[in-house]
Amino acid sequence: MFLETICILQGEIQNREGHQERMQRTASHFGFKAPGLPDLLSLLATELQISAEELRDTGGLQNIKDGIRGVTGQRQGSKVKCRIVYHESIREISFERYIPKLITSLKLVEASLDYSFKLADRSSLNDLLLQKGTCDEILITRNGFITDTSYSNVVLSRGEQFFTPENPLLNGTKRQKLLREGFIMEKAIHRDSLREYDRIYLINAMLDIEDNISLSVLNVIY
Repeated sequence: MFLETICILQGEIQNREGHQERMQRTASHFGFKAPGLPDLLSLLATELQISAEELRDTGGLQNIKDGIRGVTGQRQGSKVKCRIVYHESIREISFERYIPKLITSLKLVEASLDYSFKLADRSSLNDLLLQKGTCDEILITRNGFITDTSYSNVVLSRGEQFFTPENPLLNGTKRQKLLREGFIMEKAIHRDSLREYDRIYLINAMLDIEDNISLSVLNVIY
C-alpha cells in the first residue's frame, strides 16, 4: 500500500497536481494504474456536516473552522491533514486537524534505508526513530550525507540562501515545489559540514518554510 498526505488549507487543496503526479509515478514504477483523486472537499464537507459550497466559499471560513472543531474536539485555524491509502484503488481516506510537532533537537542516525516511494508501511522509519534517545526527532544520513527526518524533507539556511540535500530518502511534493520555484537549491551536505549552516527547517506537504518548524544546527546531536 502507498500513502499520500495532502494539506487542505482554508478550504483549498494544496498542490493537488503534485500529489496526483507522484501517485502516477508510483503506480507506473510498480506496474498498476493510479487511481484518480476523489472530490476531497466534498468528502471533508460531509464529515464536517456542512455543505461543499460552504467549504469552498472563502467567505465561509468561520464555518470551516467550526467544522474542524467539531471533528477534532477543539478549535484550530483551518489546516486539515488528509491521509489517503491507495494501490489500484483508494483504500482509505481520513481527515484530521493538523498540529505541527515542536522540534528542538535532532539525533543523527546513519542508515542505508531505501524509501524512494511513500509507503503506507512506515515500520522501517519507526525502527530508526527508536534511536532518537532524548531528542525530539532523527536526522537520517546515508554514507554520511544528510537526507531527511523520519517524516519530512529538510532545508538548511546559510545567510539568505536555502539548500536541501540533493539525495533525500523521499523526494517530497513540497520539496519539488520549492525547487521549481527556485526558492531552494540542491546540495550534497555531509554531516561533518552541518556547522557551516545556520538553521534546519522541516518541510513536507503540511509544512512550509514560513511555518518555521526549525532549529539551530547546534541542536543536532552527533
